[in-house]
Amino acid sequence: MTPDVKHMKWWGWGEEGVFFNYLNKPQFAPFVKKALDIDLRPRKIDTIAFDPDTVPDSTLPDDLAAALVAVTSPDQVSVDPHERVVHGHGSSVTELLHVSRGDYGRLPEVVVYPATDTEVAGVLAAAVEHDAVVVPYGGGTNIARSLQLDPAEKRPIISLDTGLLSGLRELDEDSGLARVGGGMQGPALEEALNDRGWTLGHMPDSFTHSTVGGWAATRSSGMQSDKYGDIAGIVRGMTVVRPAGTVTLRPVPSESTGPSLREMFIGSEGRLGVITELWVQVHRLPAERVVVAYMYPEWKSAVAAIRQIAADEVPTTFVRISDGNETGFSLATQKAATTLKKKLEGKAQAGLWAVMRRRGWNTDQMCISYVCFEGLAADVAARRKAVDAIARRHGALSLGTGPGALYDQKKFDTPYLRDFLLEQDVMGDVSETAAPWSKLNGVHRAVYAAAEKAFAQLGRKGWIMSHLSHSYHAGACLYFTFAFKAGEKPDAEYALVKTAIQQAFVDAGGTLSHHHGVGMEHAPWMEQVVSTEGVALMRSLFDAADPGAHLNPGKVIDAPLTLFDNLE
Repeated sequence: MTPDVKHMKWWGWGEEGVFFNYLNKPQFAPFVKKALDIDLRPRKIDTIAFDPDTVPDSTLPDDLAAALVAVTSPDQVSVDPHERVVHGHGSSVTELLHVSRGDYGRLPEVVVYPATDTEVAGVLAAAVEHDAVVVPYGGGTNIARSLQLDPAEKRPIISLDTGLLSGLRELDEDSGLARVGGGMQGPALEEALNDRGWTLGHMPDSFTHSTVGGWAATRSSGMQSDKYGDIAGIVRGMTVVRPAGTVTLRPVPSESTGPSLREMFIGSEGRLGVITELWVQVHRLPAERVVVAYMYPEWKSAVAAIRQIAADEVPTTFVRISDGNETGFSLATQKAATTLKKKLEGKAQAGLWAVMRRRGWNTDQMCISYVCFEGLAADVAARRKAVDAIARRHGALSLGTGPGALYDQKKFDTPYLRDFLLEQDVMGDVSETAAPWSKLNGVHRAVYAAAEKAFAQLGRKGWIMSHLSHSYHAGACLYFTFAFKAGEKPDAEYALVKTAIQQAFVDAGGTLSHHHGVGMEHAPWMEQVVSTEGVALMRSLFDAADPGAHLNPGKVIDAPLTLFDNLE
C-alpha cells in the first residue's frame, strides 16, 4: 500500500475538480477574443481518466528493487503506473501539454518514500551500488523542468518522494527558529505554525502544493518577500543526505566558516544531495494585516512610486504593480455581479473609470498596485499613510481595501489558468527576471519587443503582460505572462517565444530567473549570466560531489534537453 502523501492530479495543476471558470466572468471571453483572436469554448472535461495500460511496464531490476525494500519497507516502494506518471514530470507547460495527451516521456522505474534520514541514505547507497539515478520529488510544482527526466537515460531512475519527511519538529520561540521536515507542504506548515502563533510568511504561487525542501532546492521566493525575505535568507540551517554521508548545518544567525555550504545547497536542485530537514526563520503572527489597492495612470509613474517606497524604507509585506496589459486582464477576470452590493461596486468602478478618462488617463495603460501592511494597528496606519503620500505624489488614486482583500483571497488560483488555456489549445506560461532600478524599465520594454517579434514570426496574435514584485534596495522582480494560440508544432512555437523572452532578459541586464530556478529550461543561458568560468566551477563541483552522476543529472548546467532542441 502506497503511503498517504498528497499529490497534484497526474495530468495538470492542483486538485481534481478545481478549475478556472470563465463563464461567470462576462468580460473574459471578449478580452481573450481581442487579445488572441480566439473564441473560448466551455470546458469539455472535468478530468482525464487514467489508463494504466498506456504506461510502459517498469523495468526495475530485481536486485535494485530488493535493495530499496531492504532499506525502507515494501509499502514504501512502488512501481504502480499512476505513481510513476505523477512522479515523471514537473509542472512546466510543455510537460503538462504532453502528459495530458498521454505522452508521458521518460518515467521513473520506481517511486520510493523514505521516512527517515537513515532510509534516505540507504536509498542513495542502493542507487550508487546499482548505478541508478535519484531524482528528489517534493510537490511536483517546478516549472523550470527541474524534474523532467532524460529520455536517453538508460540507467534505472528512482523518484525519491520526500512526503514522509514532514512535520514541524521543533520551535525555538526565543530565537524564532523552526525545525521542519523537508517534505512538508506550505499549508501544513503554516497551519502548524499559526496554531502556535507563528508564521513562516513564505508564500510562492505554488504554496498550496510545494514543499519547504523544494523551496530551498530551487532558491524560491514568495510574494511576501519584502518583509519575510527570500528562501535563501529564511533558511538558517539544514540537513542534506548525500551518498557519502550527511551534512548538518546548525541554525546560527551568522558565521565565518569559509564558503557557505548553506548557500551552496540552496538552489542546487537535487544535484548535491537530498534536503531532508531545515531550520527556518519564523515570525510572530501580525496583529493586523491590510492590503490596499492603488491605481496609477501609467507604468513609469507606478515604478517610480515603488522605487520610492523602497528607498524610503517603508516597511511593507509586499508591493506589487501590474502593467496596463495585466491590469486589463485582471479586470476581465472579475465575476459577474450577482448581489446588490456587487452591482453597486460595479457602478462605482465604472464611475471611477469615467473620472479617470476625464482627467486624461488612458484606461488601457493604467496600472493597479497592491500594497500589504502588517504589524500593530498604529504601525500599519503610519506605514499606510506614508505609502498613500508617495502614491499621490506619483499620480495614483487609492482604491481602498476592497480590491486588495479580493486579491489576497485569490492569490494562489492563477496556475489553474494554464490548464484551462491548454484545453483551449493555447500555450500560456510565465517567465520572471530581476534587474536594478536603473534597468528595470528597459528590461520591460525589451521583453515586450522580443515577445511581439516572436508572435509575428509565428504569424498569429499573442499576448504578454507583466507585474513588478519582490522589491529590493537595488531593484525588483519583473514577472511576465505570455500566451498564444498553438499550432501544429506547439513545442517549436513555445521554444521560439520563450527563448526570445529569456534572451531579452539577459541582453537587457536582467537575471536569468528570479525564483523559478534553472532546471533544464534555463540552463542554456547559464554561461551568459554567470560566466564561462562560473559554469566550469559549477561543473567541477557537481563532478566532484557526484562523480557517478547519480543525483538528478543534467539540471542547472549541461542539460540533455533544451528549448533550442525544439527550434526549427
